[in-house]
This record gives sequence, structure tokens and C-alpha cells, in this order.
Amino acid sequence: MPQNTNALDELKKHTTIVADTSDFNQIDKYKPQDATTNPSLILKASKIEDYSHLIDEAITFAKKSNGGDLITNILNRIFVNFAKEILKIIPGRVSIEVDARASFDTNKSLEIARHFIDLFKKEKISKDRILIKLASTYECINACEVLEKEGIHCNMTLLFSIEQAAMAAEKKATLISPFVGRILDWYKKEKNISSFKPTEDPGVISVKNIYNYYKKFDYSTSIMGASFRNIDEILELAGCDFLTIAPNLLNELENLKKPIEKKLDKKDFKNLDIKKLNLNENTFRFLLNENAMATEKLAEGIRNFSKDLVLLEELIKQKL
Repeated sequence: MPQNTNALDELKKHTTIVADTSDFNQIDKYKPQDATTNPSLILKASKIEDYSHLIDEAITFAKKSNGGDLITNILNRIFVNFAKEILKIIPGRVSIEVDARASFDTNKSLEIARHFIDLFKKEKISKDRILIKLASTYECINACEVLEKEGIHCNMTLLFSIEQAAMAAEKKATLISPFVGRILDWYKKEKNISSFKPTEDPGVISVKNIYNYYKKFDYSTSIMGASFRNIDEILELAGCDFLTIAPNLLNELENLKKPIEKKLDKKDFKNLDIKKLNLNENTFRFLLNENAMATEKLAEGIRNFSKDLVLLEELIKQKL
């Protein structure tokens, strides 16, 4: 390993790095290919004074718009404004999240996603630079299928199980985001232990199993490990298609002088003893229900994103 390189530089040789933040300064610092946003990240960034103009512009824009709920129009415009600024920094794509409160409503999710794409089109931003984030519920996976047929690319988020991953791939999702750290959180609490060895980390194992499943059955859907709790999880997934990493962990990787071994690699997956899941609505819902971790973390994630959306709406009302 050359003396002037670090673990982050080494990791970039094996995996496309995505910044898990809405803070433009952090994105610019680490030079990722892509970036992801969500209501929690935008709520956090919206409290930074340097970004207040993006909220002010959204309010002005929405007041001039015809039709629709004013608060909803402002909220959507805030998301678009943050995404626009991020796209000025990165060469690739930005993920923008559909309202979590529509997670069990296929038609509403479609309406919001198409509205986002229309807003970006008016800003002369190609839909190819946008990933629409949808919770990995049955309803949103169906919305993903429709959107992908329309050329709108989707990132299935809040994903915790092979069933969610398998159905998303069958519906031709562009990308999935398995939440590594949140899976770890659940098992630490469930087993009442403080840590796992990196190779035994349940979140890491989950992503490796999805990776093997996708390669075995030749799915084109990309995998982006997300929601990391430590750099050991990240290093165990070197070679994954994408990894979205928060600034504090990017900083740790940048300051680590260590050669990186590619842990996920293309090989003869055809010989792996993996059975293909035959999923319809009934089997998907049943298998997800049987997985207590995935069921609980999916519900918790939707609740938390919904809560942060309400807080964002309160912030908007104060400004109004």
C-alpha cells in the first residue's frame, strides 16, 4: 500500500462510495460518486444557518405555485433544493426519499415520485441523476415496478431481509439499500451483547447473503450497504456494488493507513446452494412477518422518518 494512500482511497478501488449526508461541505470534502438524503438528514442540515436560504426559496416557490397543499409543496421543494445543490458537487446520482407516510400507499408513492421528477425536469436535471427512495414495503415495491418501467430509477430503502431484496430485484429496482447497522442494533439488543466480531456481524452477513443471491440468479439490481455503525462493517463489505457512509466514518477511513482486502468478489455463484424465492403478496407478507427483526426495524424506520417529516413541517410553519 503506497504511503500517501489511506483506507478510503483503497476502498474506492473496490466499491463505489456514496456520502450519507445532506451537508454539502462534507460531500465536497470526501468526493463521493453519489450521495443519499433522507428526512432525518435533511432535518439535521436544515438547522445549519448556511442552508436556510434553501428553505426560504422553497417557501417563496410554493407560494407562487398553483394547487396542492402549501406545506407539502414547500417540503417537496426543500428536498429538491438540497438535491440540486448536491448534484453540483457530485458526478453521479442523488437519492431523494418519498414521504414515509405513503409507505403503504402505492398510488400516493407514485404521485410523489413523479412530482419529484417533474420538479427536477423543470430545473433541467435528468431523471438519470435521481434515485427515488422508497421504503421496502409490498406497496412501495409495487410502485418501484411501475416507476422503473417509466424510466424512473428507484432505491429501495429500509431493507432488512432477503425477502425484501428478492422482491425488489424481481420488480427491477435499480438499487437496494440494506441497513447493516440497524440489523446489528436489533441483534445486540435481542441477544443482550455489546458487540459481534466483524465476520459474525448479522448486518454484514445479511448483505453478503443478498449479494450471493443476486449473483446466483443474475439480477441486475445493485446493492448499496447503508447505515453503518463502525468501519469494521464497511471493510467486511469491500467489493459491494455501493456503500453509503456517514461523514464520521469516512473520516475514520481517511485517517486509517491499512490495506483493504476485497471481501465480496465475482466468482462462480452458479454452484452456490441457494434456492430461489417464489414470492407473491401472500408469501412476501408472511415471510416478512416471520422475520421479527425485519418487521420491527422496517416499522421503526418508517415511524422515525415520518416523525422527522413532521418536525420539518413544524420548522416550515414557524418560518411562515
